[in-house]
Amino acid sequence: MTTLSLGLISALCFGLSDFMNGVATKRSSAWPVAVLACFGATVIIVIAACFTQGQTVAADYAWSALSGIGNGMGTMFLYRGLARGRMGVVAPVSAVGAALFPVAVGVLSGEQPGLNVWLAILCGLPGIWLVSRTPESADTRPSGLNDAILAGVGFGLMFVGLGKVPEGHGLWPAAFAELVATFSLVIAALATKNSPTPRRPSEWTGLLGGVLAGFAVIGFTLAAQSGLLTVTAVLTSLYPAVTVVLAALVLRETIHRAQAAGLALCAATVVLIALA
Repeated sequence: MTTLSLGLISALCFGLSDFMNGVATKRSSAWPVAVLACFGATVIIVIAACFTQGQTVAADYAWSALSGIGNGMGTMFLYRGLARGRMGVVAPVSAVGAALFPVAVGVLSGEQPGLNVWLAILCGLPGIWLVSRTPESADTRPSGLNDAILAGVGFGLMFVGLGKVPEGHGLWPAAFAELVATFSLVIAALATKNSPTPRRPSEWTGLLGGVLAGFAVIGFTLAAQSGLLTVTAVLTSLYPAVTVVLAALVLRETIHRAQAAGLALCAATVVLIALA
């Protein structure tokens, strides 16, 4: 499959996972859902790795450890930011950061995207921002900008770490990354005096969301191995568009003008990369 197809599959699965887990966390604690999601992703990637050929080296696991720590860090600061700050700031800043950080790393490490890819990036970044925005309200809480930036860096590290595993090295590094992320989240939950243990039936939805996230990680890893990190990161980071569309179709939430503009820019991003 092409980098475009794998990147879009990754975005679709991440978007579905976020939608399911987002609904679950509205009825329960976010921490058990997040831990179960990482565990579910670990299981599905381990199964896939068993049927995938590849020769891994020690450096692969170093990169995957960085990816797992980034995943745990991103999730922790995202949830803390959403709890303490305004969603209209935290969500878009973290989403753009998740795309911008690996793009910068890819360019600095020698990748040379073509004109269409640069145009796609210029459409994709504001598209991700707009589609993640929520209407301003009377919310007087602090913006949560610091947590949002740290969450974006964390998710960016996750993408960079996975993207540094070369083609043909299999999926075991991705499985190890999810295992590290699971333990990171458990430690973060305990450190912040939150329970990572599921206590409500709705929290077990995280497992199914994790399976979808596992497929997303597999798609991203294979896409990054076969193509440019800059392209794969932007495509995968379009996942908020999937979440917004699902919320409109399933929960009958309104798509606001800014989000509609963001969806249009996300569509333009896909077309430009397809033409590259």
